Amino acid sequence: MSWLQQELKSERLHLIPLEDTDFHSLYQIANDPLLWEQHPNKNRYQLDEFRNYFNGAMESKGAYKILQKQSNQIMGCTRFYDFDSTDNSILIGYTFLGRPFWNQGYNQELKKLMVQHAFRFADIVRFHIGITNFRSQKSIETFGAKKVGEHDIAYFGEPAKTNFIYEVKNPIQRF
Repeated sequence: MSWLQQELKSERLHLIPLEDTDFHSLYQIANDPLLWEQHPNKNRYQLDEFRNYFNGAMESKGAYKILQKQSNQIMGCTRFYDFDSTDNSILIGYTFLGRPFWNQGYNQELKKLMVQHAFRFADIVRFHIGITNFRSQKSIETFGAKKVGEHDIAYFGEPAKTNFIYEVKNPIQRF
């Protein structure tokens, strides 16, 4: 098991490496058009589109299902991806939480947990966020990430769409 797939826990969240058997549980949450309305792929609620998302998650070898710790209820999915040894950076993204978990601080807690874990191994954490995904932009800016550019990103098996690039740098220097 690599550092990208260690179980992670915070006060209210438990992240467990994604498995093939998680597809149907996650699709029950993802099958909600409002979840994807600001996302570059607005059709991800459709079965074939979600299957492509899920296959990409499995191939990434860094994907997690997100559980609410108290109830053990599945909340959504996220992943680490594209580690770059040149500048010792990693991306976090492809995150979604079911709408019952919005506006309760879960997304901020999730980002904090993942960033803290990533900083044990990387110096920079980046996020790709769609240019029309205003909720995620606001959330990541509140978290303290800075917008550093934009780039056309081709999500796994999907056409390229323009995304903003945000980053957070590890405050602890490695020697």
